[in-house]
Parts: sequence; C-alpha cells; structure tokens
Amino acid sequence: MDGKLLVIAGTEDGRKLAGYLLKNGFSVIASVVSDYGKELLAQYENIKINNKKLDEKELIELIKNEGVQVLVDASHPYAVNVSRNAMAACDKANIPYLRYERASVPITYNKAHFVSDYEEAAIKAAQLGNNIFLTTGSRNLKTFVDSPALKDCNVIARVLPTSEVLAECEKLGINPKNIVAMQGPFSRELNVEIFKSYNAEVIVTKNSGQIGGTDTKLLAAEDLNLPVVIIDRPKINYDNIAYTFNDVLNFVASKIF
Repeated sequence: MDGKLLVIAGTEDGRKLAGYLLKNGFSVIASVVSDYGKELLAQYENIKINNKKLDEKELIELIKNEGVQVLVDASHPYAVNVSRNAMAACDKANIPYLRYERASVPITYNKAHFVSDYEEAAIKAAQLGNNIFLTTGSRNLKTFVDSPALKDCNVIARVLPTSEVLAECEKLGINPKNIVAMQGPFSRELNVEIFKSYNAEVIVTKNSGQIGGTDTKLLAAEDLNLPVVIIDRPKINYDNIAYTFNDVLNFVASKIF
C-alpha cells in the first residue's frame, strides 16, 4: 500500500492512529504542537513529524510541499480552530479531509450540569460551590482566571507538568498551591483522593471520552457526591467523519486507490 497522509495527532489516540496507518503501509506525516508530542511519536519508525503549530496557510503549504493525498484530523474533540483550519486547507488544496472522532462518555449522573462553553462553565461552577477544581487543561485557564463570577472563589487547576504550561499558570497568577501538575490517566480512586485532598466542591470537565478520563472523573465525583460542570463538545459539521481506526483505514484507502 502506498500514499502519503497527514495526521493531526496531538492526542494519545491521534498518535496511535498515526502509528496504525503507518503499520498498514502508508507514508505518514504526524503533526503535533509540542516537543513532548514529538518525543511520544518518535517510537514509530519511519514516521515524519511536524512539531510546529500550523495555521491554514501553513497547512496548505505543507500539504502541497509534501504531496499529501489525505488529511486525517485526530485533534482533540474541543480543538475547534484546528479542525476548521484543517477543513479549509483541504478544500483549498483539493484533497480529502477526514475527522477521526473519539466516542463521548454517556452521562447519567444526576449532579451533572451541562454548559456550552468555558464562560458559562465558570458562571455555573460559581453557583455550585467555592472550591472549583478544573480538569479542563491549560488552554482555557485564562477564561476562568478572568471570570468575574469566580473572583471570590478558590480555583484549582490540574494541568500537564510541562515547563510551558507551568509558566502559563504563573503568568496568569495562579497560586502554586492551587496547581496540580500531573500526567494522566487518573483512576477513579486517584481522582477521589485528589478531589478530597484539595477540598473540591465542584468539578469542571469536558466530555473528552474514556481516553480523556471523563468516565473516572465522573465516577469519583459521584463517590464524593460532588456536582460536575460539563462543557459540551462544540458542534462542527465535519466534511467526513469516522469513529474507528478501521473506518479511517478504509476511507484513506478508498481515496488513494
């Protein structure tokens, strides 16, 4: 099998998908935005890695310069701008776009509160308690720090333990005692102990699927009878979408042969 693919692979399942396609005979360029992501991808022999953040124009240039035939978007479910840039770039470069979408977690917890965005999450969290435990990552911390609704609340942020992320936390003025710098995955039991140790009264999260640890966060919150604010996945009309690695493989094979 031949054919060159560009995989936007900034997630764990994105990296695994890039490796899966490589194993099935495709030439793969994997795009990530950090040196850490590059290190994780290095396990795959013969994979080509781009670790520079690309805008729409730069994506088009990469596609044309490398002779990419299909782009597979395996970015995070909440990375709206990445997906929109990728679709626009594919349209202008005249190549097929495919979204790989991980499954969300079914939620039946009676203390789950659904909101549409980060601003609304801040407001709802403030209504539910004072000690707010964020498990939403580092990219939207500023929204919570700047939220008038949270000015009298204690905000704890669980983030990746990288120098860039910790520098961002410091820049935003987050007190070191309120930074939980840890690499997941987190078990139900570990989440329980962390939430208890920080006296969490409200958990804020996204429905990032099992691979994102949404299930264990919810179970831990339920064990502690804590309310959870859940930011809904953004609504995007993807050009093409697949939910399994095999479906991705079938799609790209059909577009190259």
